[in-house]
Amino acid sequence: MMAFAISLMGERAKPILDVIDTSSKVFFNLMNIVVKFAPLGAFGAMGFTIGNYGLGALGKLLELMLGFYITSALFIFIVLGSISWFAGFSIFRYISFIKEELLLVLGTSSSETALPGMMEKSIKLGCSPSTVGLVIPSGYSFNLDGTNIYLCMAAVFLAQATNTPLDLRQQITLLLVAMISSKGSSGVTGAGFITLAATLATVPSIPIESLSLLIGIDRFMSECRAITNLIGNGVATVVISRWEGELTKEQLNACLQK
Repeated sequence: MMAFAISLMGERAKPILDVIDTSSKVFFNLMNIVVKFAPLGAFGAMGFTIGNYGLGALGKLLELMLGFYITSALFIFIVLGSISWFAGFSIFRYISFIKEELLLVLGTSSSETALPGMMEKSIKLGCSPSTVGLVIPSGYSFNLDGTNIYLCMAAVFLAQATNTPLDLRQQITLLLVAMISSKGSSGVTGAGFITLAATLATVPSIPIESLSLLIGIDRFMSECRAITNLIGNGVATVVISRWEGELTKEQLNACLQK
């Protein structure tokens, strides 16, 4: 409505447009400054971690990162692999089919960059444009498997790192909140880290300051999150298309073998 009202004013609205344009430039310059100084913040957080917990803390962070990689791999090859097998195709062939998109996500640490390629390749497999246009974009908000795994593991890690006991009720609450909050996470790099802060609000006993422990390794975990999310959305699209009868098992496997 605001934009429509401004357009009706014509030249009289030029001062307002100038203010909006200047404000947007200030905002982008501010974000540019934040991005340039972000490495210093990460360095300070790592220095704080080592200074307070010693070099052994790096080993624990490495264990968390490796544990997250292993858990994500098990989810992809066992859970998604089983779903793919029931749908009549191999998860390994599908991963090979979308290897260009996976490399793009690996380089950018964001699943959003692969959205056009994923939609195009899903249509090439035989999925209808209507199904692809509905499932993949909505999956970027409501089917973030990698983000959900990250939120649960990171929250439990921070609870252990701060000696915060979690009873069964709190653990179940944390899991449910992580499942819900991950649905609102975007595909932008680092969005999972911000969502983690909202998830920790459900367990006030875990100090929010403990998030600084993860700043140094979040970039490496972000890549794994994005890849897991991408594969999960792709498999969901193919499986739904199979259920809807849009493509046969033979057509699907013929495309995957090319």
